[in-house]
Amino acid sequence: MKKLILLLGLVSVLQTLVHAQDEALFMHYNISPILINPAAAGFDETYNLQFNARMQWTGFEDAPKTFAARYNGPLGRTFGLGIGIFSETAAQMSRSKLQLDYAFRYPVNDDWKLAFGFFTEFQQMRIDGDITASPFYDPADALLEDLLNGKGQFDAALGIYGTFRENTYGGITFNNLVSSRLSEIAGVGASESFFSYYTFNVGHRFELTQQKVSLEPSILLRQIRNAPFQMDLNLKAGFLDEQLIAGLSYRAGLGAMGILLGTRLTNFNLYYSYDVSFQRFQKYNTGSHEITVALTFKKRDKKKNQ
Repeated sequence: MKKLILLLGLVSVLQTLVHAQDEALFMHYNISPILINPAAAGFDETYNLQFNARMQWTGFEDAPKTFAARYNGPLGRTFGLGIGIFSETAAQMSRSKLQLDYAFRYPVNDDWKLAFGFFTEFQQMRIDGDITASPFYDPADALLEDLLNGKGQFDAALGIYGTFRENTYGGITFNNLVSSRLSEIAGVGASESFFSYYTFNVGHRFELTQQKVSLEPSILLRQIRNAPFQMDLNLKAGFLDEQLIAGLSYRAGLGAMGILLGTRLTNFNLYYSYDVSFQRFQKYNTGSHEITVALTFKKRDKKKNQ
């Protein structure tokens, strides 16, 4: 019975991982919006190299682990470019992904700044060959056979990102544009709107100048294919001109709470978060950990060098 439960759990996770995207996993989007919106590539006109690692449900055997390395920065005066490499393992499954982000920045006026972007990606899912030794293995299962050989899939998303007077920001990404259409064509999915899946994020930073403190509330709404609706409520605080950062996040619906700690020292950025669920599954693990290490370099002003 225990093996049967594990197998059913594996299939459930498998269905989610095949279609869900990495932005559904990383919690550090509130300090790195490129994780959820391709239009953020090069938006702040700095060059960013970052490494992300998330260990979910630590203490639970074969729990998901996700690693990513990505770069994004400006290209000329109006374009932004990003590239990301991802690796994820969960139980006997693994996934690797290459993602390219493209963005066009457009300053509307002194107050508004907008960017439009999209990403394209190719991912490959693979399942460990040891699963064939399981008494529950069914060679007639087409999905399992595809995964044993490495199942490849393309996808894409469109994004809009902007700021108002620098302190107010927001954006929306329309996800799963390719995978949802392919499923509809193949007759395995219901007829869906082209923009059925999205990630919406908005926030504002309040500056307390005399105390050198900033407070930044934000909200995220997310509907991704084959994943439950998600709403995050975040509050981030910066101290000493944001050299030190702390934050709280609450994930409504799923009932999860997370804390964020970080530091910004010149070009070096380090962030750590820990989150736990209020669901019954929490008693089988010790929570989830996430780490981001980033290097940030400002764009050179050619006028100053002349």
